Amino acid sequence: MAYLLKEITIRTDNSKDGMGKINEVWQDIVSGKLPLMFDSVGAFQQGLSPISKYTNYERDETGAYDLTIFTVTADFFAQLQERVNAGEYHAYDFDGLSIQEAADKAWSQVWEEKRTGKLCRAFTADYESTVPGEYTKDGKAHCYLYIAVKSC
Repeated sequence: MAYLLKEITIRTDNSKDGMGKINEVWQDIVSGKLPLMFDSVGAFQQGLSPISKYTNYERDETGAYDLTIFTVTADFFAQLQERVNAGEYHAYDFDGLSIQEAADKAWSQVWEEKRTGKLCRAFTADYESTVPGEYTKDGKAHCYLYIAVKSC
């Protein structure tokens, strides 16, 4: 019997150890050890994209949070864009030579904008989607962030 996980959640933070936990979970997902994109017998699930959701923040980016990784279809991104258009989220798109470089650039921008008061984060539910360069038109890795905002 084949099965597919709906999502996986870990409690982590932005420390070196926390980042190690995140990388370990992603390696298990990409390898198929955790059947999120592949079912339990190794069949790839077409039309699904993995996405990270950050919730249950202890305080802000300096504390613990829940990271949930699940898969979505294209309509999920359209719904997120509607929420950006409604002013509920701020969207970011950064590219790089690797997923790590693109993600580092994106999150650094978010943290800098928060620090300078340009971005007022709600710390409710934030989303991240990273795409390797081999799947993009420009050949670069991309990190798309959707950060929940509030009035300052």
